[in-house]
Amino acid sequence: QVQLVESGGGSVQAGGSLRLSCAVSGRTNKWYQMAWFRQAPGKEREFVATIKWSDGTTVLADSVKGRFTISRDNAKNTVYLQMNSLKPEDTAVYYCAAGESAYDYWGQGTQVTVSS
Repeated sequence: QVQLVESGGGSVQAGGSLRLSCAVSGRTNKWYQMAWFRQAPGKEREFVATIKWSDGTTVLADSVKGRFTISRDNAKNTVYLQMNSLKPEDTAVYYCAAGESAYDYWGQGTQVTVSS
C-alpha cells in the first residue's frame, strides 16, 4: 500500500523559514504529479504547489510565489516544500498529495504555525 508521510512542520516567527518533506513508500507507479495543499482553521483546503515527477516543472499558488519552492529528490522518493518569509496567514496543516491522473494518495498532514 502506498504511504505518504509529511514532516518538518513546527512553530516559527514571521519572516522565518521551514522545509517540509513528503516521503513516499510503496508502489508509486511513476506518478505524473505530486503536490502540496494546506488547510487553515475554519478555511477550505487550498492548493499550494505542484511538481511534475518526470521533468520537475512546477506551479505555485499566487499567494506563495516568490516565497515557497517545491522540489523533488528521485533517489529518496521525497518531495520538499521550502517555505521562506513565512507570514501568519501561512498557518495551516500542510498535506502532501500524489497520483497518476488525480491526487488519489494523501498524507496525514503536518502543522505549520507562524506567529506575528
